[in-house]
Amino acid sequence: MDIPDFGIPPQLASRMSMAEQHEYLRTRLIRRRTLVTAGAVAAGGVLSGCGGGSGAQGTRTPAPARPTVHGSVVSPFGRHLAFGADPKSQLRVSWQVPLAVRKPYVRIGLKPDDLGRRTEAEVRDLHTPGVPGVRPALEQYYLHAALDGLRPGTTYYYGVGHEGFDPADAKHRSTIGTFRTAPASPERFVFTAFGDQGVSRAAAANDHVVLRQNPAFHLHAGDICYADTNGRGEKSDGYDPAFWDLFLKQNEPVARSVPWMVTTGNHDMEAWYSPEGYGGQLARFSLPDSGFDARTAPGVYAFTYGNVGFVALDANDVSYEIPANFGYSGGRQTKWLDGKLAELRSAKGIDFIVVFFHHCAYSTSSHASDGGVRAQWLPLFARHQVDLVINGHNHVYERTDAIRNGGVGRPVPIGASTDPTRDGIVYVTAGGGGRDLYGFPAGVKESYEGHVTHHDSVGTFQWTKSKASAAETVEWSRVRYRGFSLLRVEADSGPRPVLKVSALTESGERIDHFEVRRGA
Repeated sequence: MDIPDFGIPPQLASRMSMAEQHEYLRTRLIRRRTLVTAGAVAAGGVLSGCGGGSGAQGTRTPAPARPTVHGSVVSPFGRHLAFGADPKSQLRVSWQVPLAVRKPYVRIGLKPDDLGRRTEAEVRDLHTPGVPGVRPALEQYYLHAALDGLRPGTTYYYGVGHEGFDPADAKHRSTIGTFRTAPASPERFVFTAFGDQGVSRAAAANDHVVLRQNPAFHLHAGDICYADTNGRGEKSDGYDPAFWDLFLKQNEPVARSVPWMVTTGNHDMEAWYSPEGYGGQLARFSLPDSGFDARTAPGVYAFTYGNVGFVALDANDVSYEIPANFGYSGGRQTKWLDGKLAELRSAKGIDFIVVFFHHCAYSTSSHASDGGVRAQWLPLFARHQVDLVINGHNHVYERTDAIRNGGVGRPVPIGASTDPTRDGIVYVTAGGGGRDLYGFPAGVKESYEGHVTHHDSVGTFQWTKSKASAAETVEWSRVRYRGFSLLRVEADSGPRPVLKVSALTESGERIDHFEVRRGA
């Protein structure tokens, strides 16, 4: 019998939200399952149907798989860490196994040969239905352990295991890693950041540069893996969930010791698993629960480390350019943001606020600037005097002058210092994480440390609510670098608190630096 295709025609997908596409696909899967089962019964055969993702709303969650081999032959991989809501006392350990295992857990201790504390892990089984002639169905097993009650400013050793695989055994000692909790009181620290990483030689090279900075943690500004290659939030997007296996293996050498704090980009809307497309992210990552809706918006959270408050946002909610998830939170994210920024700005001991998300507020590269981000969030950034904004989306490094009321509040040449209370906010596009690079408008030259050029103005555009682009001429584009790169930020809470911001190439060469000082 003929089995219907269960993709969505591109012309239909372009008019549907992520939730509508998810429901369409779910209905087609159910219908296909019924037809396949009926055909198998009629033929006297037995076929298995398609299940939904783990915990995904509106889908059928398959029963947990039983281990098919002994646990001793199953090795964990893809370890990646993240902080809980309080980095001084909470850490989340996540990893993957290629087959189902029994009784997964984490061992931790203060010495590598004394991992006495044992914490049970949660299994998040992610099922991706197959597409006939394109890819087979795939079962992926992600494990997560929540470590609470940790000591501030302490280095811990840890190992992940399951029945038949004990990291404390001598033969598995090489798998033991370390992490360090945030200090009890502010002290100097470094964090790194980029977006748009994917799997590539350049992505791995950037990982090595990150590790050499000895950061307390890393911010990932969305478009994490690119398993969804088109990034339009449509069912017609090309998608290969096995790409996540490659990504987690690639990043393990750094993410196993450096908390990897991700947020959500347009390529991270994977509509196979949940109405908003974030079921896959929920399965793969454990991120702080900061009072927003962690079950449907995992990329929205906040945490404080030392004297800096960090806020992660999901710009798919406000993007005019790629509207598949536009308005999905019903304005709740923006309301939460207003409250969170007010809370951080009034908190004792917090000198700086850093906000990171995917779509650019200010950029002249291929995707340019998103008018939805500007309309919804920039008034809040100004009201609460955010100190630094980090974006991805455009696969370049670009840094603005200090922007106030939509224009240049104060020029910030390479090596200069800026005061957000007086000058406005500096916006950094750090989208050179490893994916194919973009360029700048025709005739506009790169300008970076050791290679400074001058443009009084740059012709570019912003996305409007009508999904069209509106041309604009801007004067705020200060630094432009078309190459793989990352951001390094040193936060000092001394007598004169400062954020020392640098941009580094994939080989570690510096291409930009400036300082942020409040009340300077």
